[in-house]
Amino acid sequence: MDVLLKYFPALTYQQKAHFEMLKEVYCYWNAKINVISRKDMDAFYERHVLHALGIANFIDFKSGSSVLDVGTGGGFPGIPLAIFFPEVQFYLIDSIGKKIKVVNAISQALDLKNVKALQLRAENFDHKVDFVVSRAVAQMDIFVPWIKKNISASQKNKIKNGLLYLKGGDLSEELKNFPLAQEFELSKYFNQPFFETKKLVYLPL
Repeated sequence: MDVLLKYFPALTYQQKAHFEMLKEVYCYWNAKINVISRKDMDAFYERHVLHALGIANFIDFKSGSSVLDVGTGGGFPGIPLAIFFPEVQFYLIDSIGKKIKVVNAISQALDLKNVKALQLRAENFDHKVDFVVSRAVAQMDIFVPWIKKNISASQKNKIKNGLLYLKGGDLSEELKNFPLAQEFELSKYFNQPFFETKKLVYLPL
């Protein structure tokens, strides 16, 4: 929690309580259904929670916005973002049922009213949302066609609706077909070595 509070000192009492509970609940469920590698649990707040909140450093979602987390796995980046933005509706989808079982258990344990988790492929999600978020599920040229149909035409936020993608490494080849894509180094926000190669890609759609 210390690393989280270092970068987000203004968390509300409720947000702090939720984030403090998060590791304990994940440890419990991860022992039953492995959704996070064991070595990553030691650096849970840095590698999972803080990484997810790189998106919160980039955009302050307006109340009433809706966000789709595609390939959420164990609930990242969706669960930390849902805690951070309690007035935003989050849809967390994954094609693997046991992962959605964990996500539902976590959101119920924390009583997160703004999370809906579904076992679903991206192609089959039929709601419109303001933003899609994800953590390196597939190459952009594969991923974008899956989710383009889900981006709402009506704008609520300061930046245009689109994709917020957590990726790592050299993305020049991957992004060459997406001239509107913008890369942001997460090391600009967080000075831990883990973030040296981590990036956020914003693609307006």
